[in-house]
Amino acid sequence: MPADSSPAEDALWVPSAEFIAQSRLTAYTDYLAAERGRTFDDYPQLWQWSTTDLAGFWSSIRDFFDLDIDDRDRLVDDSAGMPHTSWFVGATTNYAANALRTSGPGIAVKSLDETGVLAILTWDELRLRVGALAHWFRSQGIEPGDRVAAYVPNIAAAVVSMLACAAVGAVWASCAQEYSADGARDRFAQLEPKILIAADGYHYGGKKHDRRAQATALAGALDSVETVLWIDNLGYLDATTAGPRFDEVTASGREPEYTRVEFDHPLWVLFSSGTTGRPKGIVHGHGGIVLEHTKFLGLHADLKPGATFLWLATPSWMVWNVQVSGLLCGATIVTYDGSPAWPDPAQLWRITDKLDLDFLGTSAASLIAAQKLDAHPRDVAPGLRLRAIGSTGSPLPPSTAQWVSQMLPEVWLASASGGTDICSAFAGGVPTEPVYADQIQGPLLGVALAAWNADGDPVLNETGEMVVTRPMPSMPLFFWDDPAFTKYTAAYFDRYPGIWRHGDWITVTDRGGVIVHGRSDATMNRQGVRIGSGEIYEVVEQLDQVRDSLIVGVELADGGYWMPLFVVPSHPVPDPDTFTKTIRDTIRVGVSPRHVPDDVIVVDALPHTRTGKKLEVPVKRILQGADAATVVNPQAIDDPGALIRFETFRPQTTSTWG
Repeated sequence: MPADSSPAEDALWVPSAEFIAQSRLTAYTDYLAAERGRTFDDYPQLWQWSTTDLAGFWSSIRDFFDLDIDDRDRLVDDSAGMPHTSWFVGATTNYAANALRTSGPGIAVKSLDETGVLAILTWDELRLRVGALAHWFRSQGIEPGDRVAAYVPNIAAAVVSMLACAAVGAVWASCAQEYSADGARDRFAQLEPKILIAADGYHYGGKKHDRRAQATALAGALDSVETVLWIDNLGYLDATTAGPRFDEVTASGREPEYTRVEFDHPLWVLFSSGTTGRPKGIVHGHGGIVLEHTKFLGLHADLKPGATFLWLATPSWMVWNVQVSGLLCGATIVTYDGSPAWPDPAQLWRITDKLDLDFLGTSAASLIAAQKLDAHPRDVAPGLRLRAIGSTGSPLPPSTAQWVSQMLPEVWLASASGGTDICSAFAGGVPTEPVYADQIQGPLLGVALAAWNADGDPVLNETGEMVVTRPMPSMPLFFWDDPAFTKYTAAYFDRYPGIWRHGDWITVTDRGGVIVHGRSDATMNRQGVRIGSGEIYEVVEQLDQVRDSLIVGVELADGGYWMPLFVVPSHPVPDPDTFTKTIRDTIRVGVSPRHVPDDVIVVDALPHTRTGKKLEVPVKRILQGADAATVVNPQAIDDPGALIRFETFRPQTTSTWG
């Protein structure tokens, strides 16, 4: 499929003819022409077909990637509308069987920890360990539909455990070990798991973190748990720790037996951030995830068999699940137990070099931090041979995208925006199209993405509500403990019945790209001008003096409006007046005078969700008078004390705000 023959001069990257020809997206379009008689002039045409002929598109993904999903005549039943769409009705499959199709001595998993210790599992070793653990699960009475919970870091044993759980048809749920026992219990208890898998600890920030006591407390708090399987990650397990050991259970390899399950059989439960109340359990199915992840990683991340793939994440974040699904494409996946910013943000490039990565996935925050360090990646990692970088978690500032392009001009920057809700991306990389600094390349195939205005009409080059107008197979099967779909419907279909409203402000551009402005419930409206927080973060967080920032717009009881910006300095501030003036001037010049905050308030720390998202809405509610304990679950955030301190910033009088 040809790229734009005359891309705009401001494109950061334009795929070469060779890059396009070798991409899996081109191989897919060639397949459609040869096997299905369908040809397309460009990516927008292909995307349009993929979102209208749902049965044709998703069956072609199954066939092109030779996925093990039974053929059925009724591939999609949307007669009841979202959220009640059925896919591949009557078909059976198994996620693990599809992930472990590759065999032989090639490397399936590389595991690296912060100390530099590197280990590998070949495809045969991985498969036999999965088989041994799956056999042990069955010996413990685990049956399809039973739940297995894991309190683990990002290590190979976690990958083996998840695949073994899928192999027997059990339902997986995981939580990283930076969560306290109480935080993990809030997630796992609602599932009533029979088995808890727990590691003795994890590496982070140059330290080993012993979590045996927390894991033991968690097991004691889960009445349903019958057995705890221990993983010796730090070497801290001894005779005083009761329970079977992962290494012993998997020592004698065994060919796996895969329990075939219905297409929509639950595969795993992911959890909402839990910033308000108990975290919601979001359930995804075997078949939907196999299709969606293979499409996303194969066509939009261009993962080929044998490519080495790391997307930095913890097992609490859906990106970890996506990372494991690199196996569906025959790629070598990587686990990393540690901080990608220790001892400094350039560690990102050292990891990439040591692991010989083809595709590095990271967060926008990590790339911003690396930019601020101002170290050329190849000065830090001379052997870097990276082919692509993925960025997600929050919008990537255009200035950071430009910096990446300047440092690594040959590398394809494939930013993405998605969510735990679909365990994938809505918009992301398109390997046959140019990359522009200010936008994601385009909506993914099979994602009927649009921006809608207040009247519910699609708009181009205007900011609107992000909606998805046709179903996707990886949309949640249901929320845990929500049999009437009440919470599910309220979460996505409250405003537009039958239409998925994600809660983001986006712009769909005439180039076909997507700009994400932030959460629509956190957007500020000042004197009739709608302001996205991302526009302000883009300029403020490029300042070397600024480590972190958060801005909110607060409607006050007297009708006034207060827009404060909270800033965490990178270093002690000797002259606060000069510091705040620099920030104001930077916003005035870099965005507009309308975006200049009413106040710049210096704070020691800002709270985030456990996956690093800013807490704009909870902070706004606290400033409006709500009790911090009622607007957010302390277990769901990284620094509860930082959130509580916002109670001291409530305006005592509203007469001066406006």
